[in-house]
Order: sequence, then C-alpha cells, then structure tokens
Amino acid sequence: MQKDKIKTDWSHGENPEDYKCCVAFHGHDCPGLAVGYRAAQAALAALCGERAEDEELVAIVETDACGVDALQVLTGCTFGKGNLIYQDHGKHVFTLIERKSGRGVRVALKAGFMEMNERHLTLMEKVHQMTATPHETAEFWKIHSQKALEILQKPIETLFNIQPINRTLPPKARREPSRLCTRCGEPAMGSKLVVLDGREVCRDCLQPEER
Repeated sequence: MQKDKIKTDWSHGENPEDYKCCVAFHGHDCPGLAVGYRAAQAALAALCGERAEDEELVAIVETDACGVDALQVLTGCTFGKGNLIYQDHGKHVFTLIERKSGRGVRVALKAGFMEMNERHLTLMEKVHQMTATPHETAEFWKIHSQKALEILQKPIETLFNIQPINRTLPPKARREPSRLCTRCGEPAMGSKLVVLDGREVCRDCLQPEER
C-alpha cells in the first residue's frame, strides 16, 4: 500500500486495496478490524494524511483488539519502530500525534457499534470453542463480515467522537548496545538489565522474590 493512497470508495461494495492489505495482515475480516481501519482513516485525515515511514507519527492505542492491526497498516506506527504505544484500558480509542507539529487527534468509538445480536454471539462462542459445525462456521463468518461492512460504510462522524489534543510526546525509540546477562548469558538491552549484588541480570532470569 502506498502511503499516499487512502481509498474510501465503498460505492460498489468492494473493499479498497488498503483495507484488503489490513485483512491480509490481520488474517481475516472482522468488525474490530473495520473499527481500527476507520479510526486510522479519521486520524490521518485530521492530521497529515500520510503513512509514517519512520517515527513521524506516534499512535497510542487503548485496546489490544483487532483494530490495532489495521491502524499499524494504515499509519505505519508499529511496535517494532517504537511509535506504537499500548495502554491497557480496554477501550476502542486511538490517538495519533504528529511529531513535527505536535498536533494530535483522539478518535473514540461511540457506544453501540460493537454490539452483536444473540445469534452472532452464539456462533462466535461456538467458533472460539471449536465446537461449531462447518455450516455454523460459515454462517458466523458471513455475519461477521456483514457487521464489518456496516462499520466500513458508516459516516465517520456517526462512528467516532473525534477531538484534537495536545499532550507531551513520548520519547523516540531508544537504541543502545546489548550486554550479557550474567545468569543466562543472553544479550539484552543494557538499560533493561537489573543489577543484583554487582551483577547484571535480565528480567527474565529474576526470581519471584527479586522481582
């Protein structure tokens, strides 16, 4: 997906190429992915409109659900680049900040859009428990994709509360040499090591009482 191509044409019921990229990255089409896709669209439209190649943008997500994958694809904010920050609030809220200008936008899903009817929930439980029949599995994914399409076709303003924000930018990703843990011998980022009795130990090797 090119960073300057953010397509929004759903007039023929076909998924734009950038949403197909999100589905390919995530593994399947679903309502949560659609929410993240639309939130990323809204945030980019409010700011620069371009995907981050490096750390030009910072994303703060308040969920670890499916939508974060779509946000990574569209915005270029990723865990590996250090410009995707996770806050465990359990909310479909996505904040995007432009480093150069300091401008930011908070996109929060309105109530009701992730609610599912009884049949949808029943099928979801069976699929997750791996007790669904092939017919039930096919029915679930059909309903699931239809729910996603509803979200994709909704006007942005009906889906989200969108607010400009000003907040302190997190520091850029740290890059530093690794040092060896004195217990397991594996290299770890130096600042992540813990000094115990004058010896540097990685956090994975810490005993419960040492933690």
